[in-house]
Amino acid sequence: MRAAFTKMHGLGNDFVVLDARAADLPVITTGFARAITDRRTGIGCDQLIVLEPSDTADLRMRIFNPDGGEVGACGNATRAVALLHGSAVQIETGGGILNARPGDGGATVDMGQPRFDWDAIPLAYPMDTLAMPVGWEALDNPTAVNVGNPHAVFFIPDCDAVDLAQIGPVIEQDPLFPERVNVNVATVTDRDHIRLRVWERGAGITRACGTGACATAVAAMRRNLTDREVTVTLPGGDLQIVWGEDNRIRMTGPATEAYRGSFEWDDFA
Repeated sequence: MRAAFTKMHGLGNDFVVLDARAADLPVITTGFARAITDRRTGIGCDQLIVLEPSDTADLRMRIFNPDGGEVGACGNATRAVALLHGSAVQIETGGGILNARPGDGGATVDMGQPRFDWDAIPLAYPMDTLAMPVGWEALDNPTAVNVGNPHAVFFIPDCDAVDLAQIGPVIEQDPLFPERVNVNVATVTDRDHIRLRVWERGAGITRACGTGACATAVAAMRRNLTDREVTVTLPGGDLQIVWGEDNRIRMTGPATEAYRGSFEWDDFA
């Protein structure tokens, strides 16, 4: 069968979007997700996004990383899907229902309430998640936050000085994190500004990570390093993060449709 796709990105964090709402698609296998996302032999992207009908929201969004694993949330993809939808939309994800509305060249997403309990991250055993008494080489005392997926946030003087390609997978796969973890290295430059780089669980270094920006902003706010509204600058650009008095995180940023195409399913099955 021939399948249509839309290539999109949010701040360079790019996605292949498949729409299974009007017609069923074959089962998304680990091998298929790996083949489609491969940048040399596939279409190439940071995540494969599959849209499906939902009984509880306007649509369901499934997210597959380049390692073939399925994850619960992706902030940049949520903005992209809102832009594709064209109007305010409720999106069912593995991390809960998200409300999004497109705006000028992007979208605002209500990312829900962050979770801080050790077993909600989850961690392998109880500990303080605000300043965890653990470390890896020069990175230590992270804050752990779950914003639909698990994040460890390290605040350091210069996030660009970290060899994230080397230390990222070590922390991601540490037994302390039974579901693995996204690794964020952040530098607070002002009460309203953070610089951030992210090693994404199952994907590696990406140009932007929406949930990482949310987790890092909330971690900085909990530590009283910033105010409750910040700009998070990633290699791909800026996201605006607000943690409201209602305990909900709202993220605003750009999203772009790059192009549309089609492929033979059996070429990647």
